[in-house]
Amino acid sequence: MTIPYRTELRAAAAHLGRRRFLTVTGAAAALAFATNLPGTADAADLDARRALTDDPFTLGVASGDPLPGSVVLWTRLAPEPYETGGGLPAARVDVDWEIARDERFSRVVRRGTATAHPEFDHTVHVEADGLAPDCVHYYRFRAGSWISPVGRTRTAPAAGARLNDLRLAAVSCQAYHDGYFTAYRHLAGEDLDVVFHLGDYLYEYAVDAAGGARKYTDRKLPAVFNRETVTLEDYRLRYALYKTDPDLMAAHAAHPFVVTWDDHEVENNYADDVPEDGGPSEDFLIRRAAAYRAYWENQPLRRPQRPNGPDMRLYRRLGFGRLARFDILDTRQYRSDQAQGDGWQVPGPESENPSRTLTGAGQERWLLDGWRSSQARWNVLPQQVTFAQRRSTTDADYKVSMDAWDGYPASRRRVLAGAQAAGIDNLLVLTGDVHVSYGMDIKADFRDPGSRTVGTELVTTSVSSGKDGADRPANWATYMAANPHMKWYNGRRGYLTVTLGTAEARADFKTVKAVTTQGAALTTAASFVTEAGSPGLEPA
Repeated sequence: MTIPYRTELRAAAAHLGRRRFLTVTGAAAALAFATNLPGTADAADLDARRALTDDPFTLGVASGDPLPGSVVLWTRLAPEPYETGGGLPAARVDVDWEIARDERFSRVVRRGTATAHPEFDHTVHVEADGLAPDCVHYYRFRAGSWISPVGRTRTAPAAGARLNDLRLAAVSCQAYHDGYFTAYRHLAGEDLDVVFHLGDYLYEYAVDAAGGARKYTDRKLPAVFNRETVTLEDYRLRYALYKTDPDLMAAHAAHPFVVTWDDHEVENNYADDVPEDGGPSEDFLIRRAAAYRAYWENQPLRRPQRPNGPDMRLYRRLGFGRLARFDILDTRQYRSDQAQGDGWQVPGPESENPSRTLTGAGQERWLLDGWRSSQARWNVLPQQVTFAQRRSTTDADYKVSMDAWDGYPASRRRVLAGAQAAGIDNLLVLTGDVHVSYGMDIKADFRDPGSRTVGTELVTTSVSSGKDGADRPANWATYMAANPHMKWYNGRRGYLTVTLGTAEARADFKTVKAVTTQGAALTTAASFVTEAGSPGLEPA
């Protein structure tokens, strides 16, 4: 694919070879400069009270990455969300914000003014600090005479706090064109401390005028969405389409989100600087730079996550008292290319090569070094692709997914060895990607079903990707027989909630019957527990 970017962008990207993040920060900076940052262009100040004649808060509000005394608040000004620039001129806009302990804002604890820069598509990221730990807060924004919807968020507990429980949700894979985000409407009503989004927040594929499987009859989406996302403008507009969904807006307004990406935020099954179709890396890195920038702009992320050209440090660590620590991974940006042509393949010398990595060496060291200092009861790994082994059949010539940890078994062995060396007794892996839900024991040796169970993997199904799905997909019986460590498998849409306690963790797999029509009821399809100090899933 030839990507329509300016000559100077292609020239900058041409200097970026594989593993470029180790050696070529100058080229990355050139690419970042070429794509325009605040301070690199002249922008006037907009008189918001006069200029904003229509509601600019059409994309709602969000919060995320809670710390004991701080949380990120997000919004984006877009009175015309389906237009380039959101219907605003290339000018700075002052946005007031405030955060309070009550929904009526009678007890405001922090307030200030942020600038919505045109270079960042008039998005706002406020790192509100000085807040009380482990407390519910309410927040809102004002631009001109317009006031945003009120959002609810929560700070993390103090570092040494002893908690009785923590309730989280995990979500992933929300293809707009595959159906409604009904699961988010239910999620918004849950009593949660935090939501982890495990990737595929949007999809790069075209969305037709009827919204694909949504089959709109009361509206027509603009033709700008009926193409694959490639440029920065494409990605920004696609986030606008997703964020105008009322169910997604409700979920963001109800809970703080901790986000990480998978592949579709850029392109299906990309690996590091290698695109799906194997085209030139310099072309793909331009696309990746655009996608990463739009991702940061449209998520409640902190300044250290702001990208530099095609590079973005998304892996990070969050703590919730002494009860839980979360090491959020990025398994796309640094991985070796998928072995044996990708897809499902019989394991072979290429996939078994001990030099292959899913995380990259730097992220792997960060994870294992961090575990050595962890004093948390539960060490949770929110990440993207299936961690435990999935054999396609009971036959000796079974296949596994080259895109998941099965395609990088040496990388998985190193991570599990690091957890054992650090004395991590309660390892819990949270996964998305596969549009189904699994509950699996993580084995010390997947070749031996009787080997020690060393952790638990909980895979959340998709919000909408894959359309309605089925309780038992066609390969259900085969998978359950071929993978004795698999305790649960379901193909409906929905989400996962997990309650972490001092004695056990409880997982509730929540599903809806349909997403191609609106209003489906929520069902708890199954519940499991894993005891602290004794990993392995048992029915609740």
